[in-house]
Amino acid sequence: MRLSGYDSSSISMLFSSMGAKNNNSSGMDMLGINYSDYASIRSGAYGKLLKSYYALDSDSAKKKTDSVLSKKTSSATSKDSAKALANIEDSAEALTSTAKELYTRSNNKVFAKDSKGNYDASKIYDKVSGFVEDYNDLLSAAGKSNVSRIKSSVSSMKNATDYNEDRLNEIGISVDSKNGTLSIDKDTFMKADMSKVKNLFNGTGSYAYSVATQASMIDAGAQNEASKANTYGSAGRYNYNYNSGSIFADYF
Repeated sequence: MRLSGYDSSSISMLFSSMGAKNNNSSGMDMLGINYSDYASIRSGAYGKLLKSYYALDSDSAKKKTDSVLSKKTSSATSKDSAKALANIEDSAEALTSTAKELYTRSNNKVFAKDSKGNYDASKIYDKVSGFVEDYNDLLSAAGKSNVSRIKSSVSSMKNATDYNEDRLNEIGISVDSKNGTLSIDKDTFMKADMSKVKNLFNGTGSYAYSVATQASMIDAGAQNEASKANTYGSAGRYNYNYNSGSIFADYF
């Protein structure tokens, strides 16, 4: 090993004088002080040597510490990536919000009738088509999740759609048999009986309400999984990120 500014001979010379037991040497006084050592200390040679030595030792220790921290911070306990979970959360919240506009009964503006007692079919179509789009986005985001709680809620949401497939077909909404996504035919929808659309999407027992419930469960599952961050932070501190009872969350 070579220290900056020193070679092996200079190191040997500096340390050998400190270990010498030559009390009769002319280089020492009656108190046992070695003038050669004293001169080296006074000139700063020993100090420079020690700083160089321990600097190397410190760098080596730092590299080992950084390596350990790097391994710790990469050992996330989440089954899905942070990006995937964020997309699931966003999609679930969007669908929950869209569905709520449809299933809410009090002061509902979507299914409000005009002075002649007619529904605004264009307004209803816009909201339902938005529901279809958000539904498909959530299926795309959450369909490949590895989290059991999310997978279970996605399955329940698709089951609710399958259960209402015939009623959906009547108003121009079809279900893809392969991936479960929805598609809406505007012409068929606009000619449909809007009272049937309302019965399907409006109210707490409606299809829209069932979908919103499962979307909320998916959102909660994604948030719970996102809380399972790295066990150790970048500063090396232990982060206990599990909420009380979350260990058993997948069983309920």
